[in-house]
Amino acid sequence: MTATIKPDVVIIGSGVGGASVAHRLVGTGAKVLILERGKALPREAQNADPDAVFLQNRYRTRDEWQDATGRTYRPGQYYFVGGHTKFYGTAMFRFRTDDFAQQSRDEGTSPAWPVTYSDLEAHYDAAERLFGVRGQAGQDPTEPPRSAPFAHAPIPHEPVIADMAERLGRAGLRPFHMPSAIDYGPGGRCQRCGTCDAFACRFDAKGDADTRILRPLLRHPDVTLWTGAQVMRLITDPDGLRIVAAEIRREGEIARIEAPLFVLSAGAINSALILLRSASAGHPDGLANRSGVVGRYLMNHHLTGLMGVRPLRPNDTRFPKTLSINDFYHGLPGDGSARGNIQMLGNIGGPMIRSAYPVAPKWAANWLGRHSVDFLTMSEDLPNRDSRVQLLGNGGVEVDYRPGGTRGHDRFVRHVRRLLRQIGFPLVLRHSFGIEAPSHQCGTVRMGSDPGLSALNPLCRAHDHPNLYVVDAGFFPSSAALNPALTVAAQALRVGDHIAGLWKGGIAV
Repeated sequence: MTATIKPDVVIIGSGVGGASVAHRLVGTGAKVLILERGKALPREAQNADPDAVFLQNRYRTRDEWQDATGRTYRPGQYYFVGGHTKFYGTAMFRFRTDDFAQQSRDEGTSPAWPVTYSDLEAHYDAAERLFGVRGQAGQDPTEPPRSAPFAHAPIPHEPVIADMAERLGRAGLRPFHMPSAIDYGPGGRCQRCGTCDAFACRFDAKGDADTRILRPLLRHPDVTLWTGAQVMRLITDPDGLRIVAAEIRREGEIARIEAPLFVLSAGAINSALILLRSASAGHPDGLANRSGVVGRYLMNHHLTGLMGVRPLRPNDTRFPKTLSINDFYHGLPGDGSARGNIQMLGNIGGPMIRSAYPVAPKWAANWLGRHSVDFLTMSEDLPNRDSRVQLLGNGGVEVDYRPGGTRGHDRFVRHVRRLLRQIGFPLVLRHSFGIEAPSHQCGTVRMGSDPGLSALNPLCRAHDHPNLYVVDAGFFPSSAALNPALTVAAQALRVGDHIAGLWKGGIAV
């Protein structure tokens, strides 16, 4: 059965990018339809159950992808209203000023963006306010210029983390309060339950796209959300220029959704797959792909967890993600390519350890989790054209991930391990998170000024299709070395303002 409806703007994906664009379109008169592949995340006891989340993978998709060797796996993809922000760790960093400029590394080049920090600064401020980000300006030695302070005070350190900050300070570093999107403090919803990072919040305290944007938006008569609506492909007019419809599968039926304007925000990998799946006689390589870059330049950040173990001191911290270090963001002394961010991880409990190391005895994993303070080291993943996601002939998905800058990251991690031993951890264990983990995939539909080298212009509009925008981390030309959510939100608000400015009398020009 085929049905047809005609909104003014179709937004594909309800995560941070799609929700932020929708936020800017309310009040323009445009009828907005948001298509979300998943359903609303159920509020249930398993939200906070480490066994359910990490061992049973209760909320992870059951889709299977394969790597370049043919090995299949369940990817770290979550399909729910609000997208991956339902499970993210609340970190909301601005990129640094020079993250937008070309930089050379000993293993390659980090290319310039077609936008600058100053282009995004006002939108960064708006995004911080929209998501309820807490922080303190002036502490981070790499902090870019700000037009206004944080609207909300930072989350204070608990005793163990305060001790870490003091020890790091004595070692000559400048730790700062990590910017986090949490409704914390008197009258706030945060219960300090200890299940935040990688868990869904049962109390709606996390600043995710669902809680902070979509629920208020859906009270507006011009905004409609369809859940369980998987976009199969986009369809162009006979000239192959404008997108005229999205073909979706919903409740076992096929629907054709027509609109003057489309915003694709399904996440870096899935947005690229939709464009590739939309291939036609006029576009044999997929839509927005005259340059051949769609699906390519897949990046993910180099992410290594470090467990600082103190056998005689249990860690009773409930919310540890209050501290970060950027002293090495621009490189180690004498080694500018060994660089990155350090931030606290949520408490790594026994089930998380056993999910990574199934042979570990339960008692040992629980003991380690109880006696560790957990850090995340993050370095830039340099773009590689051959790092890609592509469709297989049988309709399957292959992720051929080829990270760039691994040697510099390893030197950075080894330095941080020595530092942690210096400040009092006799044992520091490490574990790397790869492309299979729910992490920071980006770069598959990159933006740029040259249509021969990019898929999107600086406002995320497809060079090949004037009524198609792609607004998720896929637009990143480089990954920087900080969590991507706030930068996606800032650019999405900028794009939303642009689209709203084009809207005249209900017609997108």
